[in-house]
Amino acid sequence: MEQVTLSTEQQNLFDYIEGSENNIFVTGRAGTGKSTLLSYLIDNTKKKFAVCAPTGVAALNVGGVTIHSLFGFPFGILGTEDIGRHLNRRTREVLAAIDMLVIDEVSMVNADLMDTMSRAMGIARGRRKLPFGGAQVVMFGDPYQLAPVPGNNEERAYMAENYQSNWFFDAHVWREDSLERYELSEIFRQHDEHFKTILNAIRDGSCTQEMLDYINQCGNRFPPHDDVIRLATINESVNAVNRSRMARIETAPKRFDAVFSAADEKAFGRTLPAEPVLELKVGAQVMFIKNDDSSTKKGPTGPIKRWVNGTIGRVLELPSSGGVVVDVDGERLEVGRSTWEKVRYEIDEQFDEESGRVKEVLIAVPLAEFQQIPLRLAWAVTVHKSQGQTYDEVVIDMGRGAFSPGQTYIALSRVRSLEGLYLTRAIRMSDVMVDQDVLRFMGQVKPAPIEKLF
Repeated sequence: MEQVTLSTEQQNLFDYIEGSENNIFVTGRAGTGKSTLLSYLIDNTKKKFAVCAPTGVAALNVGGVTIHSLFGFPFGILGTEDIGRHLNRRTREVLAAIDMLVIDEVSMVNADLMDTMSRAMGIARGRRKLPFGGAQVVMFGDPYQLAPVPGNNEERAYMAENYQSNWFFDAHVWREDSLERYELSEIFRQHDEHFKTILNAIRDGSCTQEMLDYINQCGNRFPPHDDVIRLATINESVNAVNRSRMARIETAPKRFDAVFSAADEKAFGRTLPAEPVLELKVGAQVMFIKNDDSSTKKGPTGPIKRWVNGTIGRVLELPSSGGVVVDVDGERLEVGRSTWEKVRYEIDEQFDEESGRVKEVLIAVPLAEFQQIPLRLAWAVTVHKSQGQTYDEVVIDMGRGAFSPGQTYIALSRVRSLEGLYLTRAIRMSDVMVDQDVLRFMGQVKPAPIEKLF
């Protein structure tokens, strides 16, 4: 696995997490390296841990499982339900064994689910009076970018009656236990300080019309070529662009069928990691949707990845032998099928040579597999699916306007510099949406430690 190099800020926060048993929320603006720190924590912690996320896609991206899969919860509000009846023996063993629970994209977790997780871990660990049964919880996410998904009318009514808001930070468990909050501040994606200042103001809703005028002036021009990736707010716009550009290529498409069984499909649930059927043509602009996991080229810190999730390229060849040849920045890359694994955690016993004793370890056991070419058409993508990506050039199409908090911030913060920004229309003040509950919570977040805090 490729080794990750941390900044001083990231390293100090990792050291603090590793040397602490406190519950910690790690946040930061787009491009501050939250995902980098998370990956490093997973690869380097000495603690027994499990990684989970609220959605299947997010869980797959970090090599973990969904929250509902880890705990055995059904979907919907669990409230005062008897949580113990959902915890089978294997689940209880796993929850009892872990020192640290890592939650990615925690901003999408609602308050009820957070409380239910705490209760379940208290039951499994035999320490019901302690939040999360005394285990450490480390959470990553940015509430300014992603929000919990609203439930049905019944679920909304329950949340309104029992919680200050839907957000994870308003869970009752945080009244009983302190949640330490740290924000990474060093932005690696952009280098223009003025642009950074404007992005941060859009993030927290403090931007002025003068700031938007500056952004609009910079972006009020046509892109230099048709292949600059377009970010749109809705799937319909994205699909229309990709269909139109594919139709311009007169050659016949080649079809790639994903390899998975009915049992695999059931295990993955409602969200498959890639398209079951992928059609490509020579000349199509594509985006990689999974990090390179098959590179044999070695560097000083580990395997050199030929591509990462979000890399843009162009199809050069569709060999009859299978696979796809893609051009990425002038480099010819041969791309075969990638494998996505659905896993579950189990307890295993392994011999520790240092101590000479057998110890319990937590292992991820493959439950199902899905194989597909790790590409999707990428003349256009949704703002939501651009989350975490970085582009040198981007066309932003806000359509009829932003419809969720953080949408405009996510879109604008994908591009490295204003020189690569192109707008189909001016950004309006009405496009800058910020949730007031998020402002209340994020006002209490501290900068990441500059020096070690222990």
